[in-house]
Amino acid sequence: MAEDVTRIVPTLIEEEMKRSYIDYSMSVIVSRALPDVRDGLKPVQRRIIYAMDELSLRHDKPHKKSARIVGETMGKYHPHGESAIYDALVRMAQPFNMRYPLVDGHGNFGSVDGDPAAAQRYTEARLTAIAEELLVDIDKETIDWLPNFDDTLKEPTVLPSRIPNLLINGSSGIAVGMATNIPPHNLGEVVDALDALIDNPELSSLELMQYVQGPDFPTGALVVGTDAVRSLYTTGRGILTVRAKTRIERERSGKQTIIVDELPYQVNKARLIESIATLVRDKKIQGVTDLRDESDKKEGLRIVIEVRRDVEAEVVLNQLFKHTNLQTSFGGIMLALVDGRPQVLNLKGMLWHYLMHRKDVVIRRTKFELRKAEERAHILAGLVIALDNLDEVIALIRASATPQAAHQGLMERFGLDDIQAKAILDMRLERLTRLERDKIIEERRQLLKEIEYLKAVLGSERMLMGIIKKELRDVKKSFADPRKTRIIDAVDEIKEEELIVEEEVTVLLTRMGYIKRMPLSVYRSQRRGGMGATAMQTRDEDWVEKVVTTTTRQSLLLFTTSGKAYWLKVYDIPEAGRQAKGYLVSRLVQLAEDERVTAMIPVSLDAEGDLFFVTKNGICKRTPLSEFSNVRRSGLRALTLKPGDSLIQVKRVTDGDEMLIATADGKTIRFAVEDVRAMGREAAGVIGIRLREGDTVVGADSTVRGGLVLLVSLLGYGKVTPLEEFPLHKRGGGGVIALKVSEKSGPLSVMRIVHKEDEMLLMTAEGIAIRTQVSEIKELHRASLGVRVMRIEPPDRLSACSVFEVDDDQG
Repeated sequence: MAEDVTRIVPTLIEEEMKRSYIDYSMSVIVSRALPDVRDGLKPVQRRIIYAMDELSLRHDKPHKKSARIVGETMGKYHPHGESAIYDALVRMAQPFNMRYPLVDGHGNFGSVDGDPAAAQRYTEARLTAIAEELLVDIDKETIDWLPNFDDTLKEPTVLPSRIPNLLINGSSGIAVGMATNIPPHNLGEVVDALDALIDNPELSSLELMQYVQGPDFPTGALVVGTDAVRSLYTTGRGILTVRAKTRIERERSGKQTIIVDELPYQVNKARLIESIATLVRDKKIQGVTDLRDESDKKEGLRIVIEVRRDVEAEVVLNQLFKHTNLQTSFGGIMLALVDGRPQVLNLKGMLWHYLMHRKDVVIRRTKFELRKAEERAHILAGLVIALDNLDEVIALIRASATPQAAHQGLMERFGLDDIQAKAILDMRLERLTRLERDKIIEERRQLLKEIEYLKAVLGSERMLMGIIKKELRDVKKSFADPRKTRIIDAVDEIKEEELIVEEEVTVLLTRMGYIKRMPLSVYRSQRRGGMGATAMQTRDEDWVEKVVTTTTRQSLLLFTTSGKAYWLKVYDIPEAGRQAKGYLVSRLVQLAEDERVTAMIPVSLDAEGDLFFVTKNGICKRTPLSEFSNVRRSGLRALTLKPGDSLIQVKRVTDGDEMLIATADGKTIRFAVEDVRAMGREAAGVIGIRLREGDTVVGADSTVRGGLVLLVSLLGYGKVTPLEEFPLHKRGGGGVIALKVSEKSGPLSVMRIVHKEDEMLLMTAEGIAIRTQVSEIKELHRASLGVRVMRIEPPDRLSACSVFEVDDDQG
């Protein structure tokens, strides 16, 4: 015998590892991590609840120490670590984790801040009323039992479960190679769906969604979008977006405050507040001035986030949704054990397996009750015979020498069996009265009716399902409550633009390709003729070539020397101070090595109309803006340029607009946009203005009724002239004089269409900028030189201009 025990059997390690790991995996899957589809419980939860029931810890009985419950569970049914048992007990008592708590805890059972529960020696617990519904009829042979770990006791393999616990409380667990994450649901909705499925077993998961709206988390909050819910219910898998319930309070003073009333499921409040504070401190979220936790037991959860007056609260809220757990994802996997095997189920599968379990429980209970009723009726039939022959029975008993003889005599004389004869002999004398005789007869009559009914139930599917439906409705009446989580239609994913605080900025671009953005507010308005202030530090032989005024939420269309177009979001351009040289634009868009940006235009991504191109040599082209909606990172061909030509200006136009083109010699031409037909991106264009030898186009703009033409020379002389003084011609002409250029003024450098209420930002090649009002510029006729608009000291020269409207409440 000893030889057999000590014998070593050689085996391949890979085979032994495979076999052992499979055994371990199945143990974890079946005995630890996954819930049973029938009662929705993992083994440790089922053992705790059964142990509490054995301790008579009903909802109307006093609490007992958690340590007693843990010890009872561990000693009788669950021989594992006590901390694991206590953790499972605590979770079943936490109202922020369980939609319908199964344990009524007394003492510190943790909090939504992540605080741990007190030690088990301090806390007390008992079952909740709804947990008792899991145990109803457990003593009526409704379930199977198996030996406990040491074969000294029996434990239930599953509980009868009059409530659909798996769906209403959900479950989560990580097994080997698989995981489950079932969200909780509303009891009333699940019962309604079960009712509908009983009435029509052909209903699909999609059709059942008219009863089950979606998950119903104990912490409330919002589930955003029904597509993920539909996926979860039809395939058993779906990623739900769960968002905190928030509101914005606005005061008359303009102060805005974000109030958080409900958090997504399983979000730790303390960690959330800490993460918001960190993001604010690191300036990843801007505009928050104060953050407070005003939660208490009376009012419930309340997080207060105060927002700076000049910042929109919606923008800050979107930033919070994007970067914090105010919005989370719940990866739903409806995996449960079906007949001991893990299976991913859809909504109908979950409901159907539960109904089949309840059907089995009701059938087994009915059979048990039928057997008991028949046994009792059989005994009562013997008692009735004895009462009908009372004198003879008494005489027979008195004449018998022993109880055994009396027992045998009753069986032989009246045709009774062993059980009936024993019942007669055990009957008390008080039952020989007429009243007791009538009670026995009435009891037997009622039992016969009950037997008839129980047999009918077993023989009728309709009656059987009717009982299940009635019991479900009773549960709904007792425990159902209003939905906590609201399902809202999907909103578009939060766009990056919505996370950006919108502000007016200027974007500066140098000839060598350095770009930066600056808040428009850094430029203070000056009177005309001023020296300006440094706006950008440029390198030697570099100068500011383009400047545009836009907002941080817009995009720029960039056009290059090769005729390609690129989209660049304004907020992607690094913000820099006055002295900074900027950032190479080639690092923001994929420019070729010899490619240079020559024009940029602020355009909304959803803008309509056409783009109007004007080149240095007077060539024009009109192309629908829609052709630039899908520009690749590597760029898109915008126009074909002839050798020696380059792009000067791009404007967005619509039918009915007019264009004004100006040249360095001070000539301008005005014509209708329709004179240039719309053409594709590859087209070269047509002549817009005929140039004299040596002359080049320096600017172009679309006209507006009642506008003024702003003209500024290379050395800072300029004027405004009414648009009406520029006659409308056909394209292709030589134009009319717009500015009388001279050696003193230098050639024409800037032409823009403006209004008197506008302001403008003039920029020199050396990065000196001046912001001034158009109304400061003198209005003169076409043929005049103009006045000094900006004091420029050669060799510096005017290089760029941006015109913008000013809000009434702005400086």
